[in-house]
Amino acid sequence: MIRQTGFASLGELAETLTVSESTVRRDLEVLEGSGDVRRTHGGVFWTGESATIRAFEGRKDTTWSVKASIGAAAADLIEEHDTILLDGGSTTYELARRLVGRRLQVVTNSLPVAHLLSSSESIDLVTIGGCVRGRTAVAIGPMAESMLRQINVRLAFLSVAGINERGYFNNNMMLVESEKAMLAAADQAYVVADHTKFGKVSLSHLCRLQDVHGVVTDGGLGSQWKKRIEDAGVELVLANHRRNDETSSATKSDTCDEPTSET
Repeated sequence: MIRQTGFASLGELAETLTVSESTVRRDLEVLEGSGDVRRTHGGVFWTGESATIRAFEGRKDTTWSVKASIGAAAADLIEEHDTILLDGGSTTYELARRLVGRRLQVVTNSLPVAHLLSSSESIDLVTIGGCVRGRTAVAIGPMAESMLRQINVRLAFLSVAGINERGYFNNNMMLVESEKAMLAAADQAYVVADHTKFGKVSLSHLCRLQDVHGVVTDGGLGSQWKKRIEDAGVELVLANHRRNDETSSATKSDTCDEPTSET
C-alpha cells in the first residue's frame, strides 16, 4: 500500500488492514529497519527502490549496510530548508532515503534519487538533464554541465570510485566532468565513500584531497588515512555503523578551517 501511494497514514493502514494501530507500528518498525519506509509525523513514506527504476537491484553486497550508515551520517549534515545537490550512486541513494519528508530543495542528476524524492511534497526537486548512463541511471555530459553552471547550492554530496594521495577519482570521464561542475556549483562539497575506496585509483581524476570541504566515510578507515585527510584541511565525518540497523550516529574528527562516483 505504501509503495503504491507513496505515503499512507497510520489510521488508513490500520483501517484497511483491519488491525490495531499498535500492530501497524510494529510492522512499520521492521519496514523502516530494512530501509523500505521512513516514518514521519502523521504517517509513513515509501523509501524503498522504485518499481520502475531499479538501478541497484542485484548489486547489494556486504558493504551495503555500511553505505546506509554513511548516508545517515551525511543526512545529519543537512539543515531544514537547505539547498543541496546529490550525485548518483548507491551511497548517495542511501542518503536520499533519509531525506524523504524533510523540507529541502534538492538538485540531482540521478534518476533513482529523483524518482524517490518526487513522492515527497515537502521537497522542491530540480532534476539535471543530459545523457543518461545506464548502469547507475545518472545524467552526464555537456547538457548536464550547462545546467549545473546555472545553479548554486549550499551542499553537494558526490560519490567516487577511488581515493589516493592525489585526490578523488571516478571511472567515467564524462561523469567526472559533470562532477567538476557540481563542485563549482556548491558552497561546500562532501565526498561520500566507504573505507574500501581509499588507497584506490580509477580512470579519471576529479580533484585534489583539499578541494572538497569534507569526507563522510565509515569507522573502518585506517589511522593513516584519517591523518592524511585531516592534514589536507578536510572535515572527516565517521559514521558509526550498526549491523542490521538503518540508524547511525556520526563522529566528526578534529577539523581545520580550510575547506574547499560512484560507489
